[in-house]
Amino acid sequence: MKFSEAWLRQWVNPDLSTEALVERLTLAGLEVDSVESAAPPFDGVRVAKVLSVEPHPKADRLQVCQVDVGDGSPLTVVCGAPNVREGLLAPLAMVGARLPAGAKIERAKLQGVESFGMLCSAAELELAEQSVGLLELSEEASPGDDLHEFLQLDDVSIEIDLTPNRSDCLSVAGIAREVGVLTQSAVTKPDLEPVPAKIEDTFPITVMAPEACPRYLGRVLRGVNPQAQTPWWLRERLRRSGIRSLGLVVDITNYVMLELGQPMHAFDLEQLEGGIQVRYGRPGESLTLLDGTHLQLAAETLVIADQQRALALAGIMGGEESGISDQTQHLFLESAFFNPTVIAGRARLYGLHTDSSHRFERGVDPELPRRAMERATALLIEIAGGQAGPIIEVVDSSQLPPRPTIILREARIRRVLGVEIAESQITEQLTRLGLEVERIAEGWRAKVPSFRFDLALEIDLIEELGRLHGYDGLPSTRPVGQIRPMLKTEAGVSVSRIREVLVDRGYQEAITYSFVDPKLQQWLDPEGTPVALNNPISTDMAVMRTTLWSGLIQALRYNVHRQQERIRLFEYGLTFNGQLTYLKQERTIAGLVSGACYPEQWGVAARPVDFFDLKGDVEALLGLGGQRDCFEFVAEQHPALHPGQSARIVREGRPVGWVGALHPALEGKLDLGGHVYLFALQVEAVECGGLPAFQSLSKFPAIRRDIAFLVSKNIPAQAVFDCLKGLESDILKEFQLFDVYTGKGVDPDKKSLALRLILQHPSYTLTDDKVNAFMERVVTGLTTELGAIIRE
Repeated sequence: MKFSEAWLRQWVNPDLSTEALVERLTLAGLEVDSVESAAPPFDGVRVAKVLSVEPHPKADRLQVCQVDVGDGSPLTVVCGAPNVREGLLAPLAMVGARLPAGAKIERAKLQGVESFGMLCSAAELELAEQSVGLLELSEEASPGDDLHEFLQLDDVSIEIDLTPNRSDCLSVAGIAREVGVLTQSAVTKPDLEPVPAKIEDTFPITVMAPEACPRYLGRVLRGVNPQAQTPWWLRERLRRSGIRSLGLVVDITNYVMLELGQPMHAFDLEQLEGGIQVRYGRPGESLTLLDGTHLQLAAETLVIADQQRALALAGIMGGEESGISDQTQHLFLESAFFNPTVIAGRARLYGLHTDSSHRFERGVDPELPRRAMERATALLIEIAGGQAGPIIEVVDSSQLPPRPTIILREARIRRVLGVEIAESQITEQLTRLGLEVERIAEGWRAKVPSFRFDLALEIDLIEELGRLHGYDGLPSTRPVGQIRPMLKTEAGVSVSRIREVLVDRGYQEAITYSFVDPKLQQWLDPEGTPVALNNPISTDMAVMRTTLWSGLIQALRYNVHRQQERIRLFEYGLTFNGQLTYLKQERTIAGLVSGACYPEQWGVAARPVDFFDLKGDVEALLGLGGQRDCFEFVAEQHPALHPGQSARIVREGRPVGWVGALHPALEGKLDLGGHVYLFALQVEAVECGGLPAFQSLSKFPAIRRDIAFLVSKNIPAQAVFDCLKGLESDILKEFQLFDVYTGKGVDPDKKSLALRLILQHPSYTLTDDKVNAFMERVVTGLTTELGAIIRE
């Protein structure tokens, strides 16, 4: 929000310098971005009155003027401006004056006629981008007045960077209200007396979308002078607020928007047919905006239309066909309240951002449209004449934003802010902010004004009191609370240890967004229930992740497309499943590998990474707690993994993760350029380890026995291990699978497994009879449970 300090001081004029005022606003949360002079530096320019104008004797385009600058004797000035005339008051750069561009005015002869100065246009003084003719001053000026003083060019333009929740300060009235509260100064509002209707002309209004436009006002004005010019004071206030003059009617609507905060629009009444309709766009409907942009309207776009066509994007920009022209004499003025969510979505949809949409999408006071209509009508009639009809209002009170009532507890203020604020000061500040305040036993009951969309909770009012008290005045105290040390058990495995193991095995940690692409999420976890975001950063970050693979795959693609051939990434973070009413958040560790198994070297032959390389990394994590035997890899299918290279990780019957190769179809869709292997584990399953316990070493010799047998190809090695564990023997110390063979000499439906068994007893030496008896039990178990055939 940019505004003129002089304009603000007509509303509220505290006894503060510009620097002090800027500091007070910034400390109150209205951060001042810049303070600029209202005019470039120049000197020696006075108000001059043209006494006479005669043709130049030698130049048809020049005039010889006698001007009064208040010194008692007229000066001769040669001028070529088309609007120079007797009685005109205009700026005169005296001999010796310096203009903004640095030019110094000197005594000169123009075609033989001596000239003592230069009559100036607004552009020559850099008070406008362009101008035709001299700058015409009002009759209030006197010859000889310093132009700086008369036009208040010592003014400054202040620009405030407002947070989106402070839409109430997008006007001079709103900022004046804030300054009044901060400095305990009286705020003087302009006279907003209703303009009585002089004619009975009206124009029908139909609101077909009351949920998007709960209040719409319209008014007919006839007989407006189309040649009327915008007064200098009004153009200057617009210029100092960063808005250029576009003609009287548009200037007045912009002025009211800056002054009160209510965007308005004016239609050429002669271009309207049948009546105004506030509705959504229709299929195939189009609209050409005032800036020449041609749009195909979407069905959810709110438009202002007549009986024949769309006229404007509601709350954003008017249409070209119904806009004001140099011949417009009859107007239809619009002032309305639009639902902020409707305007915000549509403005972004079409890539538009206007002063109007900037205000409506943040929230405009729903009680303001009538006051703005009266203000704009009064200014138009005062400057351009004409007669106004009655104001027609269509309102659906049930759709207007409610005004919440908040209970503010006195004890709560002290507890949150840490200071004691006087009761009278709290009441005064809340009242100056526009709240209706009533004292009650525990504190105050405050009804929020319609222009404060950001006040809904007790803490919001406390924040306001802290802001007005001054953040620099709040005590700097450390929070007091009980410190609870983290419980660290010998049986547990920390996340940092898990990270270290993966880093030691060549992985790099990635940190990705929790917001992911819905399409990628669906491919990787079609059974998950992602939470959709109401206001996503972009369309490819529209849902919360249900698996860490979504972010890791995106990181992999980024690296692959930049010629990185060997990639090992892992991530630790939360996954989110369910809905906001019942959201399951789960700590997960996940990773992926792609490319070569080892960095390029001479000592090991190059080969691509495979399923068992990744499985080995996962087993290293599972063994951190000393309970590797509690985990099993069960062959199961996952929608995102290769049907023949995927396994569910199970701990004591409970699923805790997955490992496998990415599905070939997804590899093609994602353009990954090679095989990718992934794993995901619940962190709680890895963290939970066993308590180490000492077991005495046997002093008696160990015996090794090997056994080879044939089993069906469909039987996993884990089934063999489970069979051996079920023997419950006190002499089986360990066993290891050391060979798997298929091929020549073996039935195609079978495979050969070879096991190494280490036998030892803690208290005596094993005999052949004891060992042979146990081996018989092993053979019997394998043949009975697995249908194994012992190889000779």
